[in-house]
Amino acid sequence: MNQNRNQQLMKIVLCGLVAALSYVVFTFLQIKIPLPGGDQTSIHLGNAVCVLGALLLGGLWGGIGGAIGMTIGDLFDPKYIMLAPKTFILKLCIGLIAGLIAHKIGKITQTEDKKHIFRYTLLASIVSLAFNVVFDPLIGYFYKLLILGQPAAQLTLAWNIASTSINAVASVIVSTALYMVLRPAMAKAHLLPKIK
Repeated sequence: MNQNRNQQLMKIVLCGLVAALSYVVFTFLQIKIPLPGGDQTSIHLGNAVCVLGALLLGGLWGGIGGAIGMTIGDLFDPKYIMLAPKTFILKLCIGLIAGLIAHKIGKITQTEDKKHIFRYTLLASIVSLAFNVVFDPLIGYFYKLLILGQPAAQLTLAWNIASTSINAVASVIVSTALYMVLRPAMAKAHLLPKIK
């Protein structure tokens, strides 16, 4: 019972760390690109932190951490504040998809086979971020058009697809590389949570 409580506490603490890291990476390490109609997009690695969180903590905890951090980033930016609900849902989905592939299908925490771990880590990163490449611009387009009533939504769609694609490729590389480095170190320090 006590060990289970310690695992839950560790997941909560690490979820908070993922939230803080995703906020910092998204807010302070992004390249903003102004778009027509006063809109903007950005190049950032916030999604890499979200995927890394899902790989380390499981889809739910990692997705929640990434979603909270990037949503807070949106709430503090006047250009993104109206997109905060969309951000929370999409980043949570990134985590859930990455966790499903890595932990439920690939069972990466139940093996020491480095090739197997790498394969499913890479697959989880690619599929979850491919989801984001499709749905972030698409949902953003309809959200801006239907809810915010922005006629410039069509003008910014191509730019959003391009920036989301660049973010995805960079995030796949970063999240996979970081997980492969952090996993053995965290396991050795007994900080890698057990994921069922």
